[in-house]
Amino acid sequence: MRCAILGDIHGNLQALEAVIADAREYGCVEFYCLGDVVGYNANPSECVDIVRNLPGICVMGNHDEAAAGSRPLSGFSTDAAISMEWTREQLDSEQKEWLGALRLQRQIRKFTFVHATLDSPSSWGYIRTLHEAEMSIALQSTPLCFIGHTHVPRAFGKGVGEIQLFDETNEGVHLPQDGKILINAGSVGQSRDGDWRAAYLIHDEASEGLWLRRIEYDVEGAAQAVLAAGLPEKLATRLRTGS
Repeated sequence: MRCAILGDIHGNLQALEAVIADAREYGCVEFYCLGDVVGYNANPSECVDIVRNLPGICVMGNHDEAAAGSRPLSGFSTDAAISMEWTREQLDSEQKEWLGALRLQRQIRKFTFVHATLDSPSSWGYIRTLHEAEMSIALQSTPLCFIGHTHVPRAFGKGVGEIQLFDETNEGVHLPQDGKILINAGSVGQSRDGDWRAAYLIHDEASEGLWLRRIEYDVEGAAQAVLAAGLPEKLATRLRTGS
């Protein structure tokens, strides 16, 4: 069985639709979302409805938590806070209730899913280095743990350090049969690694293969939707540059 792992969609409908179509073309039958369905971009309502109807599960991200409630946005950057205030106005009560009911962490078969870290998932810390990864790996009870939050695809293995992920169509990583690996799926909706294309992962349970997919989508349409909504111009620029 193949499953798709999606992180940080952030209300980018154009990217989400392109990724789902690609995943289905490659035979994915389950979809696991790593949180932050909303925030930054112009279609939060549509993205929530799509994700909650996909076969699979979704965990809570910090933007999901903020969108579901009304607490002050002091921990957000100026642009993120502006987009979050706007996002709250776009979502109906049922969508907010769904976001607010998401769990911080889920475990299915040999997978663990969390948006940020395993040691303190509600604090929304970042895993950017091997040292930070090892802190979560120490608490990992499954062979594979998938995370998001940084918007940068990376993988770390216990005792082996960082593992290279490939985005070539026919080249993936064959995961070791023992040990524990923590993997960041990158971002569907707001890439930050210098590549504007949407990022997501495919995992094949039969072959223990893992593929990083980079998908072209209507990025200009997504950027124009951000501007048409009156959201900060910087958010549109980030989509085009992937940074």
